[in-house]
Amino acid sequence: MKLSSTLQFVGKSIALGLIISALILVLVPELRHGSGLSLDVFGRTQSAPEKISYYNAISRSAPAVVNIYSSSIDIVRSRQVSRTSLGSGVIMTQSGFLLTCWHVIKNAESTIVGLPDGRRLPADLVGYDELTDLAVLKIEAENLSVIPQVPNPEVRAGDVVLAIGNPLNIGQTITQGIVSRSGHTITQNFRELIQTDAVLHEGNSGGALVDSNGTLIGINNATFKTLDSQRRVIDVNGIFFALPYSLARRVMDEIIENGRATHGQLGFSGGIDPNVEGIVVTEVQAGGPAEEAGLQQFDIILSIDKVELATLDQTFDMIAKSRPGQELELTVSRNGKIIYVTVVVGQATK
Repeated sequence: MKLSSTLQFVGKSIALGLIISALILVLVPELRHGSGLSLDVFGRTQSAPEKISYYNAISRSAPAVVNIYSSSIDIVRSRQVSRTSLGSGVIMTQSGFLLTCWHVIKNAESTIVGLPDGRRLPADLVGYDELTDLAVLKIEAENLSVIPQVPNPEVRAGDVVLAIGNPLNIGQTITQGIVSRSGHTITQNFRELIQTDAVLHEGNSGGALVDSNGTLIGINNATFKTLDSQRRVIDVNGIFFALPYSLARRVMDEIIENGRATHGQLGFSGGIDPNVEGIVVTEVQAGGPAEEAGLQQFDIILSIDKVELATLDQTFDMIAKSRPGQELELTVSRNGKIIYVTVVVGQATK
């Protein structure tokens, strides 16, 4: 009888212990993962959430963005005046080729490149392209940081972007924004600029526009300007532009290989209609290659040389890469009928 009472007591104690243990595990979730129980577990404040940072992206890309200082001699009222221009540049290859904007070094007597590690090096002009406002420089140096690049970076409205450069010569600065739009044409039927609200100032021209991974997506180029009520030119806050990477890289490679870049054009403007496949012709330039070939407004271009078209960017890129004088066959839908139009590529001009 005594033994039975003892067993009952032990059983009740075990059951009570199990209940208390279960309650502790419910109240202290950390114990479920073997993290142990600290003495201040019940008085402890919740840990702060992990902060959002683009430090890793900047660490990958910023070392390849340089300061560019160019000096020139201008004649003003029969007197020589020394001028210094400020800009930024991007190291594109380990061998020392840089991209910057042509207007940064135009007519420069000398150009100096300031690296983020403190080195200052003279730069030689390899060539330039007025149509895209790009210039290629070459420096001789070892242990250069090269900007991360991928062949065809995806750029979408709403993507986070970071602009890296040397605004107003205050030193390398990062501004952050989003892609506002990727649809501003440089010239008719050429290529579209990336619009962003990442702030740019004088000195940012030629610098890098990178994505949240630090990959180069564009070369910073311009601010949006308009006229005020007194017809004075003013900058518009929040509207800035960059040249797309794929175009900038192609221009650079052509300049390095041939000394200049060529750009094909057909002389039409186009748009996207979500209800139809292909590119809708919105305007045909008078006297241009497209008009001479018989292309008409509201035609729908389905393919170029049998390559199906999905975006304006892809379409203009294919045309721009074509050589002047080359023939392109356009598959066109006109009033529901498929026709074929052969166009001779022209040379794009400013």
